[in-house]
Amino acid sequence: MLSKRALAIGILAAAPFAMAALVVLSVLYGAKQIDAGTIGDAFFRFDADNVNHQIIMHSRLPRVLGALLIGAFLAVSGALMQGMTRNYLASPSIMGVSDGSAFLITLCMIVLPGASSMSMIWFSLIGSALGVAIVLGVASAVPGGLSPVRMAVVGAVIGTFLSSISAAMAVYFQISQNIGFWYNARLHEMEPQLIWLAIPFAIVGLVIALLVSKSVTILSLGEEVSAGLGQRTLLVKLAATASVVILTGISVALAGKIGFVGLIVPHIARFLIGLDYRWIVPCAGVLGALFLALADLLSRFMNYPFETPIGIVTSIIGVPFFLYLIRKKGGGAHA
Repeated sequence: MLSKRALAIGILAAAPFAMAALVVLSVLYGAKQIDAGTIGDAFFRFDADNVNHQIIMHSRLPRVLGALLIGAFLAVSGALMQGMTRNYLASPSIMGVSDGSAFLITLCMIVLPGASSMSMIWFSLIGSALGVAIVLGVASAVPGGLSPVRMAVVGAVIGTFLSSISAAMAVYFQISQNIGFWYNARLHEMEPQLIWLAIPFAIVGLVIALLVSKSVTILSLGEEVSAGLGQRTLLVKLAATASVVILTGISVALAGKIGFVGLIVPHIARFLIGLDYRWIVPCAGVLGALFLALADLLSRFMNYPFETPIGIVTSIIGVPFFLYLIRKKGGGAHA
């Protein structure tokens, strides 16, 4: 039987091949049938006047690359959140982080209607930080608010509140159609330029996540154990939170709110490879990338030839998983 470490290495080694396969399938299949020969021509002899070439290079390819990146970012964010808070229900979509990003993007579109893509990214990052601050602040003020279920409830309430305020502002300022992108997570409208702008932020967020992964392993054992081993717990939490804010913020800026990826995938990673976050973080990243890209591919065929919103696909899997976690683990923190 494979050891946990060997399995982790196997997952990381196999991931590039699985991702390549999903890229090929995602480019090949969609509402419009395009043969393999045309796809090859689009890559090696691109013709700007060919509609099929435009679909491949400016829609399907950015879409699958965006899905891979966003899946990785959200899964790593969820893993860090669950590790540092010892909360098995923690994830960007449940803890109000994604809603904070979408709220600030709404505000940006109202105050700065002609804002650049880079401005959207910055507003999304600030919104992520705002969401984290509000949820943690409210949870800390509520008796028992830092327990997993109660924190999830606080996160859901704060997220709903921010979403409602955003919707009200969007209606009042008549930008509902524009803001709908960030609340419906339409991967098929992925902007290639935005992907390139997001990559430097993603590198910073992922590097921080990898650097603090060992410390998060210790922190996941409990703050008393962590402090007893001489760890600076506040510094670790701040660094991990910075990574979560960056990765979630750029995910929302790229494609809007996508739920449950950050909840489901870290649990799968822990089940497969154990409790060492030095392996959980990278494995959650690659598994999250594969999960969201596969979900996006499935969304094209659930109601073919019409596409099912990606949020519905992740919710079909995520909601039962969420209820299963509550039923199995109750209100306590994970070890």
